[in-house]
Amino acid sequence: MAKLFELWDRPEADELYMIAGWRQWADAGDVSSGLPEYLINQTLARTIGEIKADGFYLFQIPGTHHLMRPEIKLEDGYRKSITSHTNTFYYAKADGKGLVIFLGEEPHLNVDQYAEAFLDIVAALGIRMVATLGGVYGAMPYDKAREISCIYSLPRMKANLAHYAVKFSDYEGGSTIGTYLVHKAEERGIELVDFYAFVPNYDFSHFSSSFQGLRIERDFRAWYDLMHRFNHLFGLGINLSELRKLSDELVVSMALKIDELEREVPQLEAKAYIASLAEEFTEQPFTPLDDVWERELGDLLDDMDDPPGSPA
Repeated sequence: MAKLFELWDRPEADELYMIAGWRQWADAGDVSSGLPEYLINQTLARTIGEIKADGFYLFQIPGTHHLMRPEIKLEDGYRKSITSHTNTFYYAKADGKGLVIFLGEEPHLNVDQYAEAFLDIVAALGIRMVATLGGVYGAMPYDKAREISCIYSLPRMKANLAHYAVKFSDYEGGSTIGTYLVHKAEERGIELVDFYAFVPNYDFSHFSSSFQGLRIERDFRAWYDLMHRFNHLFGLGINLSELRKLSDELVVSMALKIDELEREVPQLEAKAYIASLAEEFTEQPFTPLDDVWERELGDLLDDMDDPPGSPA
């Protein structure tokens, strides 16, 4: 059988980790596709390999016409461009650690061979742990820390993951590429954890036929909450200040949209609905001890700088 992947650069690092995502069904908030792309740009990562597209994708399904076909752009009868399926590995240094970033497209066919090709590269590079990404829509407050669930490949991983404010999934149903890779990774003794962020989605269709709902298309808060965990889990030290800013701006933007709905479609009672979600929601932010110590030390130093008798 022809080789399913190509690896033209094998970076050397004492510790090597991977963050992987796909353009896939479970991509609410662009968590799976958008966050890896953001990291590639942020870290100036370089390409080091790919899984070849041959045999993994359908050209079309009868009756769907454009659903899966490549898109072509013509000018005066000449092909200027055509889309293609890509599954690319990138590499960057992050605080002395090696970080492989993968961005691909969920396969339609031959998932066993696709998974083996992916894990062959993980093994070839000596990656210590792989984190795969997914996003799922749900009714939850837009201004709270995102709920993060996870699925792990090896039983020994659970005790460590329990420190990262995650819920261990009890899901039953159709598998995504991430959950399937968890299964295949266990067979090979590879540490792989599949993280899912729950992204705010508000269904108002039962209140009004003219307005179906409101959801977050690019959930920077979910991206930030995941990266906060990865920085500590892998010791990456990636600067998250821009993601934090984008997250804060997202909260402000959503608040304005809720205010607009309240004015223009008052029968939705949007604010009351969001408030009811907040009452039922238990926030689980990830707050590692070193963050707490750093904040308390900062408060202590601020107090020492205040002159005697100054107001608190």
